[in-house]
Amino acid sequence: MLQLNFTDHRPLHEQIHDKLKELIISGALSENERIPSVRELAASLAINPNTIQKAYKELEAEGFIYSQKAKGSFVCPAACARGQTDSTQLLSGLEAKFSELLYLGVPKQSIIRILDKIYEGGKDR
Repeated sequence: MLQLNFTDHRPLHEQIHDKLKELIISGALSENERIPSVRELAASLAINPNTIQKAYKELEAEGFIYSQKAKGSFVCPAACARGQTDSTQLLSGLEAKFSELLYLGVPKQSIIRILDKIYEGGKDR
């Protein structure tokens, strides 16, 4: 499910967080799908369970997963995530990235094509 890059400069919990978030956003993990328990994932990756717990805690705070006592952690439905994710902060980050692309001379049409592709792919979810 996940592979870590031990030469990556980012902490392991950030790598786990980012990879799970990517799997959720891409639709590789479905809404309400159970994700591996902290212990299961820690064992499969051969790392400390506290590292997994930290990543799960961040994902839950952002609205990407939810947990049920004695049942596990699950992918949050998109409507749930929309209610918890701060879109203002995401839009601000997006604006900064667009400014960076503009500075680098990336044509506006290239960015629009990417946005169109993302929005077209998102219709299935």
